[in-house]
Amino acid sequence: MTDSTFKALLLRQDEAGKTCATIEQLTTADLPDEQVLIRVEYSSLNYKDGLAVSGTGKIVLNWPMVPGIDLVGTVVDGGESDYQAGDQVVLTGWSVGEKYWGGYSQFQRVRPEWLVPLAQNLTGLQAMAIGTAGLTAMLCVMALEEGGVKPDSGTVVVSGAAGGVGSVAVALLANLGYRVAAITGRESTHTYLKQLGASQILSREEMAARPRPLEKSRWAGAIDTVGGELLSRLLAESDYGATVAACGLAGDYKLPSTVMPFILRNVRLQGVDSVMCPVARRLQAWNRLASELPQEMLTAINQVVSLEQIPERADAIIKGQVQGRVVVDLQL
Repeated sequence: MTDSTFKALLLRQDEAGKTCATIEQLTTADLPDEQVLIRVEYSSLNYKDGLAVSGTGKIVLNWPMVPGIDLVGTVVDGGESDYQAGDQVVLTGWSVGEKYWGGYSQFQRVRPEWLVPLAQNLTGLQAMAIGTAGLTAMLCVMALEEGGVKPDSGTVVVSGAAGGVGSVAVALLANLGYRVAAITGRESTHTYLKQLGASQILSREEMAARPRPLEKSRWAGAIDTVGGELLSRLLAESDYGATVAACGLAGDYKLPSTVMPFILRNVRLQGVDSVMCPVARRLQAWNRLASELPQEMLTAINQVVSLEQIPERADAIIKGQVQGRVVVDLQL
C-alpha cells in the first residue's frame, strides 16, 4: 500500500488567500499520522463542504486540507485500536474536513474514536446518502420526541426542507406518522417534498417576514436549518409546549426574538449538534436511521458524483441549487 498512489482532492491557498481545489496523487505516506487506515468508498457533499471547497466560508483551519466531513469505508489497518482489517466503518463530524483531513480521498487515516461501525442493514452508499445531514435530522427528531412532541400532537414544520437535513427530516417524520409542513424557497421542489411525505408546502417568502413576539400558534414542533428571522417566526408560531430543534444557520446566526414564546407558551428551543455528538448517541441515531428511514427515500434524495465533480457541486450547494443529498463515489 505504501508504494501505491491514489487520488484525493486537496485544498490549498494561493498567495492572495484564494482557495484552490485540485485532484492530486498521494501515497499513504502523505496521510496524517493517525491509527486507522481506511479505504474510503463514499463521502458526501454537505453545505459546510461547499463552503470549504469554494472558499466562501472560513471552514478550513489547517492547510493543505483534504475536505469532506463524512466518509464510509473498509478498515485496511486498525493499528492498536479495536478495529480490524475488513471492518466497515462510518465517520461524520469531529472537525474532519476542517481541522483534520477528511473523506475526499481514496484512502484516509483517522482516529478510532471518530468511528462507528456501519449499521448491518445499510450499504456504504446508503450511509452516505444519510451522512452528517441525515444524522443531524435524526438527532433533531429525537430532540422533538424528548420534548414530548408526538405524532398526534399536531403539525411539525421543517425549514430548508429540500436540503440535505430537511429532506431526511421530512422523510423520517412522515414515516413515523407525523403530519409534516415543509418550507422551501423553490417551487420546483414541491413534488419532491410531497413524495418524501410532506402534507403541506410553505414558501420561504411567506415565512420570511419579521414576526410579532407572538403569532397565531401553528406548530407542535419544528426542525430549523436556517436560523435568523425564520427561526424567530417558528418560535412565535409554536403551540403551547412545543419543541423547536435548531441545527443550522444557513440564513443567519442571529436570533431576533423575544422571551415571550418561552415564557407564555412554554416553548423549548433545543440546539442540536452532530459534530461533537457522543458516540453512544450517534449509535442510537444510526440504528434508528437504518430501521426507520424508508429505503426507497434514500434513492429519491441522493445523487452520485465523482471527486472531479465536487468543485462544481460545491458552488451549487451554497447557492441553494442542490436538492437532497450529494454522494461522492471515491471509486469513480
